[in-house]
Amino acid sequence: MPITKKDIKKALAGNLRGILSHQKMMPPNRRLRAARSDQKRLKPSSVLLLLFIEKDELFVCLIKRPATMKHHAGQVALPGGRIDSGETPLETALRETWEEIGISHEKIEILGSLSELFVDVSGFLIHPFVGWLAEKPIFKTNPAEVEKTLLFPLFKFREKLDETELETVSGRLKVPCFFFEGEIIWGATAMILAEFYDAVEDGIIPE
Repeated sequence: MPITKKDIKKALAGNLRGILSHQKMMPPNRRLRAARSDQKRLKPSSVLLLLFIEKDELFVCLIKRPATMKHHAGQVALPGGRIDSGETPLETALRETWEEIGISHEKIEILGSLSELFVDVSGFLIHPFVGWLAEKPIFKTNPAEVEKTLLFPLFKFREKLDETELETVSGRLKVPCFFFEGEIIWGATAMILAEFYDAVEDGIIPE
């Protein structure tokens, strides 16, 4: 039986593994907790794991950032961005999803959230939310922020952890990753997906 939104909502309401999950996909020489000295450079932000089912397969909507972006250029990411003054993290995630891929909040049912994630290299403090779409989305992308979209079949890749070497802002690193359609899913995006996998594993796993 395929996983349902009810299953996912139940799983997200349980005890999340947080750092224990994030460590599985963490690049080397990175910290997962912000120190007091980091407070001035923190960039509070939020992202949305936008899920839908097609032919009994659960997909998450990913984007590839353009090479012109200031932070995390050319990387595969989740829709999202920095929290504006007066916004809640959830409002930011929904606004950025609309601005980046053209999916309005009216079509999204929020199922819950995952653990906060500190990205040491850029100072982002990410609040991940999990949303549900009733059907496969039709994207209207913003080319200034999105080079292309990817529909990632989550459970086909649950056991397909790989490794590669990449040039990063902190030098050449060997990082855990997923390979998908010619792209490399690593860093914060892979770490957030790792916690989603663990949450579902702790809750209910589809057969």
